[in-house]
Amino acid sequence: MEPDQGSTARRIILSRIRSALLPQTAVSDAAAVWTSIPREYRRGSTASRAMILKLFTERLRDYDAQLLESEPVGVADAVEQMLRARGVGPMLVPDGFPEAWLPPGFAYVRDAQLSAAALDDCWGVLTTCTLAIAETGTIVLQNAPGQGRRALSLVPDYHLCLVGAASVVATVPEALAALQATASLPTTFISGPSATADIEMTRIKGVHGPRFLDVILVGAPEPHLDNEAQPGAV
Repeated sequence: MEPDQGSTARRIILSRIRSALLPQTAVSDAAAVWTSIPREYRRGSTASRAMILKLFTERLRDYDAQLLESEPVGVADAVEQMLRARGVGPMLVPDGFPEAWLPPGFAYVRDAQLSAAALDDCWGVLTTCTLAIAETGTIVLQNAPGQGRRALSLVPDYHLCLVGAASVVATVPEALAALQATASLPTTFISGPSATADIEMTRIKGVHGPRFLDVILVGAPEPHLDNEAQPGAV
């Protein structure tokens, strides 16, 4: 099924559910019912930009993600540092990923609707993201240039994601508001490397996505990461 077809089917199904739950309310009034729901939870933050970025990096480290900070002109060098530290093999690259950010000396595989088996043959994937959430340490990917389809970030064992410092928001409500314009796109929320503890209560990584996650924060306004730390340490 094509992404557009899936999005259309989803809208139809949700519309029918709303109609079933609101039998006495016309479908045209559903929006009014939705907006009338009290929303007294905290939506934003008064923290400074530096504090928001600091919280984001702390959350990622809690999830065992490796981090580097880079200015835009040094992104390729930062990517090379991360990839060499990991000792990676072929890296998947989605359409629209900036060519200037791909350092030489590594094998890159362009996604041309590769099969799951072909994706699994790649060591990892290199993407950008739509935005990130500091409060939860979450990276949000959509089916968009530089990010690719959802399978790219679920099948390979390793994910190196480039996050623009300006795209980091403080809270989940802020993120959802920012995503409204592209809500029809397939969207993936990633909070650290994939892990689950529902198998005999044992924490296992890599079940529903990559076992290892590295992040390069691009364009941070001031230094706040320990760039002397060894990236790629497992």
